[in-house]
Amino acid sequence: MTHNRRQAPADSGQRGFALLETLIAIVILMIGLLAVLATFAMALGNTNSVQLDSIARQKATEALESIFTARQTSQITFAAIQNVGAGAGIFTAGFTPMTDPGLDGLDGTGDDVPSAQLRLPGRSGVITGFSPPDVLVDLSNFRRQIQITNVAGNPNVRQSIVTVRYPVPQGWFKSYQVQALISSFR
Repeated sequence: MTHNRRQAPADSGQRGFALLETLIAIVILMIGLLAVLATFAMALGNTNSVQLDSIARQKATEALESIFTARQTSQITFAAIQNVGAGAGIFTAGFTPMTDPGLDGLDGTGDDVPSAQLRLPGRSGVITGFSPPDVLVDLSNFRRQIQITNVAGNPNVRQSIVTVRYPVPQGWFKSYQVQALISSFR
């Protein structure tokens, strides 16, 4: 008489995931997803600050152009192209609130007027004034500094450094700086 016995399947050494392994995998996956989410949040914040960066660059360049315009003006001598505290200079010293040019047409001088809100195009990309609404940017938090210094050994050349500083949502200040040399020769 023969007996048919069923043999137990051979143990292949593979088992399913244990609860602990599954929890570890979920934690690792969550850390990765949070890192991606943080990257998106930082990218969104940087995208919003691009507009402020462009404004700072433009305002710094305008002030530097005012220094060159002053040199080209026959009513202003090269000796006056300095900061107010240095002799007969006409350009304000230190960080001052952002202003618009006054009667002389030069940025950063004593006759400047408070800066108006800056009107930028809205979603349409065109300044319309109504629908869709334009974006108004308040420049009251922007500060500008114009530094004009003599170049050692050359009385006909001065270094001009214009810095525009503004706060960012992260709680610190960001700045943009342009610099150039200006000579007394026209």
